[in-house]
Amino acid sequence: MEPSEVFVVIPAFNEGAVLRSTVAGVASFGYTVVVVDDGSANPAESHLGGLNAYCLRHVANLGQGAALRTGGEFALTRGAAVVVHFDADGQHSPELIERLIDPIVRGRSEVTLGSRFLDENDRLLVPRPKRVLLRIGAVVSWMFTGVRLSDTHNGFRAFSRRAAGKIQPRETGFAHATEILGLIRRAKLSYLEVPVTIRYTDYSRAKGQKMSNSFNIVIDLMLRKLFK
Repeated sequence: MEPSEVFVVIPAFNEGAVLRSTVAGVASFGYTVVVVDDGSANPAESHLGGLNAYCLRHVANLGQGAALRTGGEFALTRGAAVVVHFDADGQHSPELIERLIDPIVRGRSEVTLGSRFLDENDRLLVPRPKRVLLRIGAVVSWMFTGVRLSDTHNGFRAFSRRAAGKIQPRETGFAHATEILGLIRRAKLSYLEVPVTIRYTDYSRAKGQKMSNSFNIVIDLMLRKLFK
């Protein structure tokens, strides 16, 4: 497989200049980058001049789930063999994309999901309060989806072309992470967790999902379950 057949979808909302370094890092490996600007006040495209990347734009902020859907659909129309989800804030290491997609390329799995808890060194990098919350989140996701993982809200994941065609989230906000697991189970796709290192910077901590939002996600999932 050529690196250009791997499409890396990067949802972005008001990321500013850090987006450029993130995209440049991914593009340097020869992957095809698809930035989805989710209604940023200052268009993401203004930070990407001279870089080899597609830049799609939502006129209004629709949420990360919607951005991933837009990017995934676009990647498939362009012939993607593998679709990777990658955060814009610099938390993910482009060097680890090869590790993430390796089981898919070798035919061992159709979906790979990054985990901060498979390697002890990776686990210790996660701030303790977040570590506890993520563990609770893993249990909640298991209850709602039947998929038991060590790290269910890690945005670093990859899909074979067939899997990407079946995983089109409808949830627009952060609850899409749990929805994706449910879609994997319903489509009977094979999946594996892969150890990944998350880089926590002052910027990524400030931009990341607020811990209080986790409760909103749980409530949203419960309401949707009740009224489905």
